[in-house]
Amino acid sequence: MCLHLHKVCTFPLKDILALQDIEDFPETSEPVWILGKQFSALTEKDEILADVTSRLWFTYRKNFQPIGGTGPTSDTGWGCMLRCGQMILGQALICSHLGRDWTWSPGQRQRAEYISILNAFIDKKDNYYSIHQIAQMGVGEGKSIGQWYGPNTVAQVLKKLAVFDSRSRLAVHVAMDNTVVIEEIKPREMNGDLEGACALAEEETALWKPLVLLIPLRLGLSDINEAYFEPLKQCFMMPQSLGVIGGKPNSAHYFIGFVGHELIYLDPHTTQLAVDPNEDSQFPDDSYHCQHPPCRMHICELDPSIAAGFFCQTEDDFDDWCAQIRKVLKP
Repeated sequence: MCLHLHKVCTFPLKDILALQDIEDFPETSEPVWILGKQFSALTEKDEILADVTSRLWFTYRKNFQPIGGTGPTSDTGWGCMLRCGQMILGQALICSHLGRDWTWSPGQRQRAEYISILNAFIDKKDNYYSIHQIAQMGVGEGKSIGQWYGPNTVAQVLKKLAVFDSRSRLAVHVAMDNTVVIEEIKPREMNGDLEGACALAEEETALWKPLVLLIPLRLGLSDINEAYFEPLKQCFMMPQSLGVIGGKPNSAHYFIGFVGHELIYLDPHTTQLAVDPNEDSQFPDDSYHCQHPPCRMHICELDPSIAAGFFCQTEDDFDDWCAQIRKVLKP
């Protein structure tokens, strides 16, 4: 993974389960890692399923309002990467407002923060991260409505849309050319005497916004290079992990972890009816959570074009992420 951290110098970092049988996790002593949390496949299968089920699961939908007023009323066949983009951003919002350890309780009245997050993704033209907003914002990235997106395109679109979400105050940063430029995320470094440094630290703390860091990467030419297997797996082990969007050519998935050499992912390739919330913004939310064992595939099957995501609630979280990445990339 040829990712670089720039500060003064550079550091190298080089449908529901329709296409496969539903199967449990393998009986293995190898740890299961999901978005920075470790589980045992031998003793914590219920906990694994509960954690996976708590992730927001966005799939193809049909019978929503026409995109742009006269456009498509379903994203089946073209919207899988857009849905994966919704999932990775939805995870960031869950972490920001509810915490990584939040779990979904089916059939119960949900917290207002959760309802607000989910409403931002409902398929209506005015919702911040709806399929309508993503598809129409993509026109500015050279993608016509109904055209398939790659990981970089959806990352750029999410960055633009987040600017309008004043409630969440997310700062979405897309690292281009395999490079994370620290000064673009932390504009000023502390210099001078201790008193001035403390004052600047307080000011920067007040200005810090929760960071969503999206890093488009290419991990090989036509196939993923084996040299990237372990660094990629280590990304899922970081507490800041939001997972990875990618998949196979023209078939996107949201990867949330791994066990052994198998990647664990949520699959958007099932078509469900669009949901229409009532006046109180309440609606059945079961279809937004995958209540089956998640899909798995061998890491070697991954298309080399991906985007990795990380969430840093605080500046200290970002500093910790930088330190961890340096260790991952250390030759």
